[in-house]
Amino acid sequence: MRTSAEAAARLRGAFVGSASGAVSIAAHALGGGVVSPGQSSIALLVAACAVVGVVVGVRRTRHGVAEVMVMLAIGQAVGHSALTMSPGHQHSSGMTAAMAVAHLAAIPVGALLIRGAEIAVTRAVSAANGTVRVLSSRPAAPATIAYAVFVGPLSAPRRLLFSSGFGLRGPPALR
Repeated sequence: MRTSAEAAARLRGAFVGSASGAVSIAAHALGGGVVSPGQSSIALLVAACAVVGVVVGVRRTRHGVAEVMVMLAIGQAVGHSALTMSPGHQHSSGMTAAMAVAHLAAIPVGALLIRGAEIAVTRAVSAANGTVRVLSSRPAAPATIAYAVFVGPLSAPRRLLFSSGFGLRGPPALR
């Protein structure tokens, strides 16, 4: 069974990769670059963002908001580079002011959303594991009470008990 840290890492990778691609397209369009779905740059963008998502997702360590911001910035840079590599690209490979503002604004917002989703999925997986553990455990079998049943006469004492000696027991008398 997967742990909640593995599930959170995969979720983080999926979100960083998809957010990098979405922000790259939005910022590219905001900066004046034309993005059409038929271009080869879209296929390159999808592949690049998938690689970014996988690389982020295989890192199992927990990350804070600052680390997720760095990963998003790298993913957006890769996505922007993928969009500018198409043969019929209309603007230079540099960034316009509007494009830079869109990229920079999306980084902290996306990092906070991704970190919040990571915390939520960790808690949800832990709660689900606890629920499954409780529901799958079987209740203990009801306790059976043992009764002593005496068969036969109780007045017939055993010979061993009588041969041990009757009488007063104690230390020998002092002389």
